[in-house]
Parts: sequence; C-alpha cells; structure tokens
Amino acid sequence: MKIYVISLVIFSLSTSILPNVFAQEQRGRIRDFGISIGILPTGQHNAITDVSGVKVGHTTLIQGADIRTGVTAILPYTGNIFQEKVPAAVYVGNGFGKMLGISQIEELGNIETPILLTNTLNAPIVANALIDYMLSLPGNEDVRSVNSVVGETNDGGLNDIRGRHIQASHVIEAIHTAAAGPIAEGNVGAGTGTECLGFKGGIGTASRKLPSSKGGYTVGVLVQSNFGGVLAVNGAPIGRELRNFYMKDPKDTYKADGSCMIVIATDAPLSSRNLKRLAKRSYIAFGNVGAFSSNGSGDYSIAFSTHPDVRIPHNSKDMELTTIDINNNDMSALFMAVWEATEEAILNSMFMAEDMKGRDGRELKAIPIQQTLKIMKKYNSLQHDKLPRAIEK
Repeated sequence: MKIYVISLVIFSLSTSILPNVFAQEQRGRIRDFGISIGILPTGQHNAITDVSGVKVGHTTLIQGADIRTGVTAILPYTGNIFQEKVPAAVYVGNGFGKMLGISQIEELGNIETPILLTNTLNAPIVANALIDYMLSLPGNEDVRSVNSVVGETNDGGLNDIRGRHIQASHVIEAIHTAAAGPIAEGNVGAGTGTECLGFKGGIGTASRKLPSSKGGYTVGVLVQSNFGGVLAVNGAPIGRELRNFYMKDPKDTYKADGSCMIVIATDAPLSSRNLKRLAKRSYIAFGNVGAFSSNGSGDYSIAFSTHPDVRIPHNSKDMELTTIDINNNDMSALFMAVWEATEEAILNSMFMAEDMKGRDGRELKAIPIQQTLKIMKKYNSLQHDKLPRAIEK
C-alpha cells in the first residue's frame, strides 16, 4: 500500500490510475453540465470581461495550513480612471459590511479607481495600496484626494483572517495582471477562502447580450460569494435534499453569515440613477439561489457603465456636462440581463470551487455536482437551454 501511494505522487495523481474511491469529481461551469439560467444569450466568454474594456486580475494566497485568501481587481477600462471617471451606483442589500467608498459614489454618482475585492480585515490595507497605485499614475501628480473602492467578505472560516496577510504587492499584482477574456473562477483571488450556501464559495462570473432591437448591449457580472441560506438551482431544492442548510437541527453549526459582493458592468450608456436601478435587480438572483441576507451578511451590488460618452472628466473647462442615458421604458431588458447573469455567476462560483482545508484543520466541501444533477433531474430542472430563447431582431 505504501508503494502504491508513492506511485500516485509520482504520477501527479492522474485519474487514469486511481481507483474510483480516489477519483476527484470533475469541476466546471454550470453550462458544462446542462444547466442554464434564463433565456438571454451569453457574451463570448460568459464573463464580466465580455463588456468591452473590462479587465479582471487575481492574486491568490494559499500558504501553509491556514492562509486562504486573496485579492481580485476589476478595471472598468484601460487608462487613468481618476481623470476620466465612470458613472456608478451602489445598492446595499444588507449593510453588515465594510465596503469602502460608497458614500462618495452615492453622492457624486461615479467611481475613480478600479474596484478591489478582498477579505474583511484586509480592506484598509488594500485601500491604502490602491491609493498608492492611483497617486503613482502619470497625470495624477497633483491629486490630493482619492476615493478608493474596496469590497470585502469574511473568509475567517478557512483563513487566518486576523493575520492580515494581504500586502500592497498583492494588490498591485492583481491590478497589473488584470486581463480581458476568460476569468479564473472558484478558489481564486478574493474568493479563495469563501463559503456559500453551505458549500465552498468563490469567484464566479457570467454575462448576457441583448438583441439589437433592445440596444445590443452587454451586461457582465462578477461575484465574490460568501453567504448562507438554502441552496436552490433552477427551482430544485438542492440544499434541502442534501440536508445542508441553515437551522436544519438544534445543534446546527451552519454558517449563515458571510456577505456577497456583486460587481456589474455594462456598455449601455446609463446615468448613476439608472445604474442603481440596475444594481437593485441583481438582488432578485440572490433570493433565487436561496439566500436570505442574514443579520451578519454584508451584501452589496456595485454597477458601472463603460460607455465612453458617459465618462466624467476630472477637470473640465465647461460648466455644463452633456451626457446620454437610456430611457426608463427601455431599462427592462437590462434588468432581465442582470438578474440572469448574477444568478449564473453565483452558481459558477460554487461549481468551479473545489474542496478546501484551512484554518484549524477545518475542511469545506465543494458542492457535489453529480448529486446535484441527480436532484435537478428529479425536479425537471436540467436542460433549460432547450427552451425557446430570445430571438435576435
């Protein structure tokens, strides 16, 4: 037996030589398993980076037995966002959180830095590094005030959160490595040590593309999932069937608190007012997957527009600002898109996550995909992609 184990190490635990008892369940995004949400088509990568200009970078810290954390950076576009700000808005689902920068976003309706995600106790460290980064950019030599935007969730279940292991170099790495295209999901960046609906959470993303008759706009969402509830997937009661949910018995140790950060990008030309309306609709998805926003859950949605014609110059010679906005009556398709993309992003964060052991030897299991699919078949919740979809017109 000892020789056999050594052989496994030599062959990098190849599943071709493992007996079934050692086989690892294959992970993937929900669409890899015949699960789809809603009716709208996705963008090219089904990610927030399908919104032109948006880039995402991660720094992941998995060290020793108890460091399980990281940083995720979302850049609205390539360039100096302080000098050319983008309209933005925040919707607070439940305010038990430590998000930085929301009062100025609420007051002025824009953001002037990338959006950074991390863990609760590292938020001030990340904000400080983000300020250093912004002050160092060419053109910002005379800047005396920066509204750094940093969201967080508490990963203290798996991570030595009191150690505050994130350093400025990790923040800069996440920003500098940010890229367009496919995004790493699951146990990466700010989602490294998170927990969601009784299973391993993480980073997840998705997007929706509107038909040309509705503007042809793209809505992309990225989530940092770390909250409790009773998991449901396309209406199938997964958490209940797997006996993994809040208040399942008197000795319940289920983690109901935690928080969720939802970052929404769109290329539709929206004002901060309409962006806040858009951010509100993401909360529909939050409930659809079984979340109820417990007392200790800080749940925030932040939305921004990348459309070049709605940017706000830091310095302008003109007293009046001319901009454009979508008509109220034409917002409905965008509302639908953000609901669908948010729900899929949350589920992708769980399906892409893997089992993880961390602080004090605690182990958190990822959602068991094959068992989940079996339950979904029982409730006729699979292959929704065969239903009629929105027609391009």
